[in-house]
Amino acid sequence: MKLAINIGYWAGGTGTDLTFVEEAERLGYESVWVAESWGSDAVTVLSWIAARTERIKVGAGILQMPARTPAMTAMTAVTLNELSGGRFLLGLGLSGPQVVEGWHGVPYGKPLGKTREYVSIVRTAIARKDKLTHQGDHYRIPYDGEDATGLGKPLRLMTHPRHEVPIYLAAIGPKNVTLTAEIADGWLPIFYSPTRAADIYGPLLETGFAASGEEAKANRFDTVASLMAIVTDDVESARMQVKPMLALYVGGMGAKGRNFYNDLAHRYGYGEAAATIQDLYLSGKKMDAIQAVPDEMVDELSLIGTKEMLRDRLDAWRESAVTTLALMPTDPTTLRTVAELVL
Repeated sequence: MKLAINIGYWAGGTGTDLTFVEEAERLGYESVWVAESWGSDAVTVLSWIAARTERIKVGAGILQMPARTPAMTAMTAVTLNELSGGRFLLGLGLSGPQVVEGWHGVPYGKPLGKTREYVSIVRTAIARKDKLTHQGDHYRIPYDGEDATGLGKPLRLMTHPRHEVPIYLAAIGPKNVTLTAEIADGWLPIFYSPTRAADIYGPLLETGFAASGEEAKANRFDTVASLMAIVTDDVESARMQVKPMLALYVGGMGAKGRNFYNDLAHRYGYGEAAATIQDLYLSGKKMDAIQAVPDEMVDELSLIGTKEMLRDRLDAWRESAVTTLALMPTDPTTLRTVAELVL
């Protein structure tokens, strides 16, 4: 099991604090992942990090597909990958309807079909075997709609990539997970449970691997699970550092009936708590929603406690399908401790 760090969103300020990244690289962590939503973009932050590091891989976790055309994503991926010496990992995700339509101003559409077409176009553009053409339900290249000029022509990426660009997908819904196993090189699950995931996700992944046509795909598929990790003697206080994020996603990331993270909490057996958290969060009672997050959920979806506690709990992660454990760092001591226990 490899180690990574997930620094999430850039919070603002005059620059990016590379303390955790530099320490992770020194300790032998495999990669660093950066997120975007409707604030800082991931590409700029990843470029900043790549320019100031030497070995650690830089992963987008995720680039939002509605924010960029597939061709633009291919251009960005190749550019960052080549400039970093082949260290870029392309994580993609559709995001949710609130962000897609409320921020990017484009229709949410049909996620499965759009994702399949998007990834296909990105791969075709990067491969450069043929000029880029695509006639699908969601993307048409060259564009040939009623308002087209008729002047569009197939083009080929001018840059000649020397390195491959692995594609990861963020997915938690059953059909999306199966699609990820079929068309992607890796998976970015959020709130991964090492004790329940095999039953929930195992059959979905196997179906996707079989549909890929690659007999040994499961052997190279990279599952990157992000989680908060805190080495501490004060477990109760550490839990309170984790609960706000769980409350935000389970309670506030989406409307009722269209919150993927709330649905996942139900599948994990926390249905009653998930409903309460969402009701409180959407009614503006955020602190009450945080308090409503069960301790058991925190312990299951994070890695907190003393060094001895983490040593025991890491066994479940080693036995799971996770190949890369991405820590959301809170302090250098945790980075060093987990590296000692895992690497």
